[in-house]
Amino acid sequence: MSKIIHYTLDLQNPPPLTDDERAELKVLAEMPDSEIDCSDIPPLDEKFWENAVRNPFHKPTKTMVDLDADVLPWLKNQG
Repeated sequence: MSKIIHYTLDLQNPPPLTDDERAELKVLAEMPDSEIDCSDIPPLDEKFWENAVRNPFHKPTKTMVDLDADVLPWLKNQG
């Protein structure tokens, strides 16, 4: 008898977060990265990258635009 449980998740329509999940995310968002315990995450080795897939939520936002030669330095100076 197998104890493996399979779940399917529609990445275009994920389930809503519970109140507890929202509270946990709020605490983590306010915590400095240096205080987050990541010790249970294994290092990413070559075997991991062999099976890696592109993030389905990633939407490229780069767009080509024409600028006058003096506009780009001005924008960079603005931060």
